Amino acid sequence: MSLSTMLSTMSVGMLRTCGIFLLTLLFSLPLGMCIMLLRRSRFRPVQWITKIYIAIMRGTPLMLQLLAWYFGPYYLFGWSIRGYRFTAIIIGFSMNYAAYFAEIYRGGIESIPKGQYEAAEVLGYSHVQTFFKIILPQVIKTILPSVTNEIITLVKDTSLAFTLAYNEMFSLAKQIAASQTSFTPFIIAGIFYFVANYLVAFIMERIEKAFSYYQ
Repeated sequence: MSLSTMLSTMSVGMLRTCGIFLLTLLFSLPLGMCIMLLRRSRFRPVQWITKIYIAIMRGTPLMLQLLAWYFGPYYLFGWSIRGYRFTAIIIGFSMNYAAYFAEIYRGGIESIPKGQYEAAEVLGYSHVQTFFKIILPQVIKTILPSVTNEIITLVKDTSLAFTLAYNEMFSLAKQIAASQTSFTPFIIAGIFYFVANYLVAFIMERIEKAFSYYQ
């Protein structure tokens, strides 16, 4: 198999990997915010349920969670899982990363001095105005390095989709390498992940500079 044919075959897997990455971010970032708000709820049962959820998501392997999301509906309810593979992957990734983002958000919000809220109240700001105009910009600046690390990890974790026999880029690289007895597909996969992570780091660095108070 020539290099061009190999790249053409793997390009399908690259698009699927990008799809997993983008959809996971699309769902997990706002979901993490909702989980964080529940985690900070004054209603104790909600707070404890959220704590347990976060503990499970962070304390068990993502690979195991993917298997649970995929086979769970069949074993528990007898539902058909035909055509459910990609959906299970997105649900698994989103629920897992939402837990991590929730804790990052919580750490950012709790790092803001209470004096900020009191000052906003004195100036006549409502709770919504205080959050979006005063608190949120500071939180974003604080949490960006941690969010960047999680996003970079997500790029690499997309390879775990092979657990559900989904032919993303890494799975195709393994298949081609086995059939052609060649190491080249792994090199191509490594370059893809490196470039993807470099782009993520570059974009996030630009965002961090945009939020810098000293620029």
